[in-house]
Amino acid sequence: MKRRQFPSMKNKYELDMSQGKLFPMLVAFAIPLILSGILQLAFNAADLIVVGRFAGENSLAAVGSNQALVSLIVNVLMGMGTGTSVLVSRYYGAKNEAKLLDTIRTTVIIAVVGGVIFGVLAILVSGSLLRIMGTPEEVLPLATVYLRIYFAGLPVLVLYNFCSAALRAVGDTKRPLIYLAIAGVLNVGMNLFFVIVFHMGVVGVALATVLSQCVSCYLTVRCLLRSKSICRLELKGFRFSWVCFKEIFRIGLPAGIQGSLFSVSNVLIQSSINSFGAMVMAGNSAGASIESFSFVALDAVSQAAVASVSQNMGARKYDRTRQAVRCCTLLGFIVGVVMSMTIILLRRPLVGIYTSEPAAIEAGCRRLVVIGILYFINGFQHMFGGILRGHGYSLLPTCITLMGICGFRVFWIYTAFAETRSLDLLYASYPISWVLTITVLLIFYFALRKKAYAKNEARVEHVLQSD
Repeated sequence: MKRRQFPSMKNKYELDMSQGKLFPMLVAFAIPLILSGILQLAFNAADLIVVGRFAGENSLAAVGSNQALVSLIVNVLMGMGTGTSVLVSRYYGAKNEAKLLDTIRTTVIIAVVGGVIFGVLAILVSGSLLRIMGTPEEVLPLATVYLRIYFAGLPVLVLYNFCSAALRAVGDTKRPLIYLAIAGVLNVGMNLFFVIVFHMGVVGVALATVLSQCVSCYLTVRCLLRSKSICRLELKGFRFSWVCFKEIFRIGLPAGIQGSLFSVSNVLIQSSINSFGAMVMAGNSAGASIESFSFVALDAVSQAAVASVSQNMGARKYDRTRQAVRCCTLLGFIVGVVMSMTIILLRRPLVGIYTSEPAAIEAGCRRLVVIGILYFINGFQHMFGGILRGHGYSLLPTCITLMGICGFRVFWIYTAFAETRSLDLLYASYPISWVLTITVLLIFYFALRKKAYAKNEARVEHVLQSD
């Protein structure tokens, strides 16, 4: 049976990375993602600043203490977005419109149903989870209210992230940036309005977050519904595809589990840092916040790698797939070195933005020096995990990363750090774990890529026969 081909109207926002000059396209893909990440961090910081300045310390603690728990639950669902991204990129590269439409329809159903189920469960157990985490009694009521309102909006948050993942998979990173900027500005405005004018405190911040997410979700879904390109959402013939669901689940679930389990090792590291006292805790928080701005740049390159590799695998252009890996490696190296040098050379004034205490500044600078020297390797290990997923290996990079990052850091805390109680040695667990992980990922990439091409040929032939 002959496949349906692309609509004649070409979308100016999309990037077909299976043809044309690859490196400029990767740069064009990554820049809006970097800006999106920076905006997201800035808007999150604005939430904390507003509630801290105008609602009091308990309200600030209630919002801040929920971040780890929110990340733990949301990361599982967001990992499924990786499955969507890989699958959409693959069918976009293969010029298989029917399968791509099935993938987007199935993605929407997964997002809505999964968001509702997880949201209801999270609302029911939120109070118990906060007690297990040892949330102080004076903060617990406010933290519970914030968490329940936030999770009530979980279906909208998940739907936005899945739909924006579909747009990014075909190279459209500009419109998600625009929608995020609109929603973020509204979020800050509603924060100020609800907290200062109506004195709603934590409730106002939570409502502002959910309502702004509704706006970004509406804009993204509307974009897909009105699109005339191959990447669109058609209500006609709307159905659930078990084949697409299994592939999204196979690729996305390991990524979600990986993101969630990172929280476990980070909690242990934070507990070790807490033993050094308040000044070190403050400096460490400042350093970690600075690093997060670097990570969004490296994560943008990683997403570019997933999209470019998946598109070219779908197009069965294996020489160009290898070229995509080389170009992404070069781009990742450039971005990583620039970020590392910036962190190290400007460490003192950057940490000084967060705190004026000399002891805290010194602690933050120590973290940035130890971790910043090899921070670009963090980008590489993150990127090659995505490259392996683009080649069709979903569970493998998760296992490697969990053992190399999470497992090693836990081992390091209970051995090397326990013996010395050295803060520098504790921070050294980060770059050492990155080096170990990228080494293993590279070994498996070079060993398995030809096998991945053969498996991809068989997969494409199967899809063609089923059309």
